[in-house]
Amino acid sequence: MSLSVRKYLLLTLPVLAITSIGCNHTPKNALRQSQLRAHQLYEQNRQLAMERNGMGMSQSQLAAEKARIEQQYLATKQSLDAANARLQNLQASNGQLEDQIRNIVQRPGTSPLSDDATLRLKKLKDKYPDFEFDAQTGVSKFSTDLLFNSGSDEIRPEAIKVITEFASIMNQSDAKHLKVLVSGHTDDRPVSKKSTQEKHQDNMGLSAHRALSVLRTLRKAGISETRMGVSGYGMHQPVEPNKTEASRARNRRVEIFVLAPDASVAGWDPDPTIDLR
Repeated sequence: MSLSVRKYLLLTLPVLAITSIGCNHTPKNALRQSQLRAHQLYEQNRQLAMERNGMGMSQSQLAAEKARIEQQYLATKQSLDAANARLQNLQASNGQLEDQIRNIVQRPGTSPLSDDATLRLKKLKDKYPDFEFDAQTGVSKFSTDLLFNSGSDEIRPEAIKVITEFASIMNQSDAKHLKVLVSGHTDDRPVSKKSTQEKHQDNMGLSAHRALSVLRTLRKAGISETRMGVSGYGMHQPVEPNKTEASRARNRRVEIFVLAPDASVAGWDPDPTIDLR
């Protein structure tokens, strides 16, 4: 072999070797890249599947929450409808009671009380100066200054005795068949104490709640709630103009109307779940 040929071969072989090595590594790199890409696609698909599952769970939870809220709404609406129906019935009954009261006041000498019951109530009037009794109409009046502290509907302990004695008279044989209507009234001064506003809101609420307190005391003393009704008029039915402290004191009162056995009274409502203030 000539010298020139040997030189050519020496120069060519390394190039071939390098080329051969490069050709051997190119498929491996491509395979590795393909595998890497396939793994990336697999992870992406797995992540998408997890997200889809998560969205499905969220939609299921939203559907359940929607159903729960709709159920609560229906239950609340039914309770509100029932409360409105009861309120309308009470308002209608209260309107009838107002008519009866006007008839009683406008017709003197129509007291349904017997002579003996009238005499006993007159003696009760003589015993308690802040208790008034009209023998012609059968209407009794309690000064709220006697019964309650200012802005309160809780009966003072010392006032329970006169109410209990009144109930005793109404439970005797010649009066226990008669109906009783308890009516609350205030003066013209608006409710100012925050605690009173929170509990009674205004004079109308205060007068009604005071009448309820008297009714409940009468019930504890033995008068059946089926014989009784209650109403509150706030400052709207004064017995005289609110010009002096004395006149305001007279207007702050709880009246008890004694009605005939066939009178229709709005019975005491024992349901504490509905606030009619």
